[in-house]
Amino acid sequence: MDLKKARIITAMTTPFNEQGSVDYGKLEKLIDFLLENGTEGLVVGGTTGESPTLAHEEKVALYRKTVELTAGRVPIIVGTGSFNTAETIAFTKEVENIAGIDAALVVVPYYSKPNQAGLYAHFEAVAASTTLPIIIYNVPGRTSVSIDPETTIKLSTIKNIIGVKECLGLDAVSEEIKRTSEDFLVYTGEDGNAFPAKCIGATGVISVASHVLGNEISKMYDFLETGSLAEAAQIHRDLVPKMNSLFSVPSPAPVKLVLNHLGINVGGVRLPLVACTKEEEEVILKSLNLKK
Repeated sequence: MDLKKARIITAMTTPFNEQGSVDYGKLEKLIDFLLENGTEGLVVGGTTGESPTLAHEEKVALYRKTVELTAGRVPIIVGTGSFNTAETIAFTKEVENIAGIDAALVVVPYYSKPNQAGLYAHFEAVAASTTLPIIIYNVPGRTSVSIDPETTIKLSTIKNIIGVKECLGLDAVSEEIKRTSEDFLVYTGEDGNAFPAKCIGATGVISVASHVLGNEISKMYDFLETGSLAEAAQIHRDLVPKMNSLFSVPSPAPVKLVLNHLGINVGGVRLPLVACTKEEEEVILKSLNLKK
């Protein structure tokens, strides 16, 4: 599918049952809810999907079931990255055989702290091993290293490296938009930057907040595209404190709390994450104008 048309891609949570196992029965309701409320694409098995706690077999089953339930309605991007290049290659090659997956999201290798030459070589090797389109995921707050815009721009010339989820900030987003081809997808991975990133030419946002604020983000982007800047900016100002509340404790505990509150049962989080306290719950729901 055409990812270029997907302005709002939701980094989807993984539903769990009371025993903490992946609940594939809850997945259909979650996907339908998201697609009915502003989501134009899905990332499965990313940070918000608690990928560090998902076993290999769980990821493969989750990806297959998501493809089946989505039934071609929106593009699907799956997380395949790790700090091990050989493992990343093997997993990416495995999931490329699942019909209906549109791209792999490959995180900057964490823990090992590679330099820019190592980062370039990692992504070059992954891209060369697969026919799947690759989206670079730069999230220095979680990986302890950051891929420089210069390295991303260089990688963008590789045929199947098609985009970046950029969490470094607006300067990086701006530089990547300016110096890559028009076909290269530049998404902000920071919800609070959804508005300014789009203003400077980003494709859109890969979002956590769109689980519960997707319609508002969609309306904001619609206003931008019709030149109604003041109206779009007003929505942005209203959204920022709500978005911040969804990250007031480690994600995805807050967004899972809100989804459960709305009747979209996705269960809890896996250790080492823990559920919101009663006090945190009250603050989050109040910030979103939801009654306890």
